[in-house]
Amino acid sequence: MAATIPVRSKVEKKYTWNAESVYKSQKEWEAALQAVMNDIPKVKKFEGKLSESSDMLLKGYTAIEDLLLRAQTVFMYAQFSYAVDTTNQAAGAMIGKAQGMYGQVGAAVSFINPELLKIGRKKLNAWMKENKKLAVYSHAIDDLFRQQAHVRSAEVEEILGMVADPFGGISTSTSMLVNADFKFAPAVDSKGKKLEVTQGNFYSTLLEHPDRKVRQSAFESYHDKHIEFKNTLATNLSTSISANVFNMRARKFNTTLSASLFNTNIPEEVFHNLINTFKKNLPIWHRYFDIRRKALGLKDIQYFDMWAPIAKKKTALSYEKAVDLISESLAPLGKDYVNTLRRGTLKDRWVDSTANKGKMNGAFSYGAPKTHPFIMMSFTDDIGSMSTLAHELGHSMHSYLTWQNQPLAYSGYSLFVAEVASNFNQAMMRGHLLKTITDKNFLISLIEEAVGGNFFRYFFQMPTLARFELETHQRAERGEPLTADSMQNLMADLFTEGFGPRVKIDRPRVGMVWSTFGHLFVDYYVYQYATGISGAHALSGRILRGEPNAVENYLSFLKSGSSVYPLDVLNKAGVDLTTPKAVEETFAVMESYIDRLEELVG
Repeated sequence: MAATIPVRSKVEKKYTWNAESVYKSQKEWEAALQAVMNDIPKVKKFEGKLSESSDMLLKGYTAIEDLLLRAQTVFMYAQFSYAVDTTNQAAGAMIGKAQGMYGQVGAAVSFINPELLKIGRKKLNAWMKENKKLAVYSHAIDDLFRQQAHVRSAEVEEILGMVADPFGGISTSTSMLVNADFKFAPAVDSKGKKLEVTQGNFYSTLLEHPDRKVRQSAFESYHDKHIEFKNTLATNLSTSISANVFNMRARKFNTTLSASLFNTNIPEEVFHNLINTFKKNLPIWHRYFDIRRKALGLKDIQYFDMWAPIAKKKTALSYEKAVDLISESLAPLGKDYVNTLRRGTLKDRWVDSTANKGKMNGAFSYGAPKTHPFIMMSFTDDIGSMSTLAHELGHSMHSYLTWQNQPLAYSGYSLFVAEVASNFNQAMMRGHLLKTITDKNFLISLIEEAVGGNFFRYFFQMPTLARFELETHQRAERGEPLTADSMQNLMADLFTEGFGPRVKIDRPRVGMVWSTFGHLFVDYYVYQYATGISGAHALSGRILRGEPNAVENYLSFLKSGSSVYPLDVLNKAGVDLTTPKAVEETFAVMESYIDRLEELVG
């Protein structure tokens, strides 16, 4: 009989996100969505009038921000409701309504940038001097004029805003297919017992199973289902890439990479430095794969063995114990930081932590200003789950401190800096626990999680996916077709190079790994995991070494939001990602973990 996962209604409330703190019911959500729709004309009334005076411009900014905040909250609630239970058809319908609403809001407010450019830099500077409330937008206005060459007319901008909705539907349809519609054949253990395969337990339970038969059958079941629908999945991703090429050309960029990185003022060498340094250090990964192979007692190691436990005994950790250990590890950041984190996790229900049928695979932090910074994950009472929780709490605390210290204009932050905050928490946790824990199994499991879990995902899989993403986009830019077979072969080739000579590659299934990462629907997102983990280890290293002002600089970074360009705010915190140094430092940290692991396992 297959092991079962509870339905959503059976999950204990204290382990679910505090949805009622946002809207008390779906009916209240519906009313909020309708109110946003009703207020779109009120914002449109400012179109063509922003140049009348500084007061009119401030009123326009205020009206737009109010509408956007409410739209963000409505959208977030729908997305989160769907993520925790993709079998909930009502939540799926909410997603469609929210996307339609958000597309209309985007189109409605699109007039502001063309009008600001028309007003001109000289007049805007004078207005900001005379009106202190308007001066808060100075960085945003500076950034707009930096991007001036790629801002189109009001009419074109409105059209670009309107197409966001249909373009976004490709990602949603793919998510519905793989999360709600896919039904996987059960995995089978060495004794013939069946185990249910779901998006929620595939990575966190089945690929970490000590029984190799379970790992292999789960891996084959999961990827065979993706192979079955490979043409649909490839068409969807190809359409998303085509949308990126369309936006590149509409905004007059030469490449999709330059278009994506330009938005956050990141030079292209940051991307290429990462890829080149990654390829240079592949022998470190090859050494780790061979140590893992020997520790597992295998003649040949495969992709599905990368999460297999090396420790002889699994370390059990409750959700509450994990919060305690994370809090201890982050004590150098001060009582305010730790107390906020503990209140959010143990009292205010930031975290939707329990696996259930229909729950999306993976984990994320998501909220809006004036809501909690919520977390979706499936906690499985082990060190890997504790690390995931620490990671997502890095995102949530980043959001919390930004929302507490920045006006709405800068209440977000780029993906580039987001992965610094999340990986920082994990780096601090390992630095503390490797010094204070003496239990051998715990230490082996901790290093397994670090290298085989976190680093393998963010410092091996993500750079490999970034190489895949760059190549597929370049092919699309050249007008070459992207087919399921071409994507499958490209992915298999890149992983074959990355894994090296001692890892056996199942080309058809490994070649479908791209289809299991929804991240690829956000252009040039995945490389930022690797730059993020690099920045995180550079900054956590400063604090763990006790360098002067390291804590204050880091907290200032968390509070900055988008009020400073990403590279500049990281420079102020103490790391320069325009050079390969931080990436090299992080490979050195990883190698030290591998040395310790080799020592522990003999």
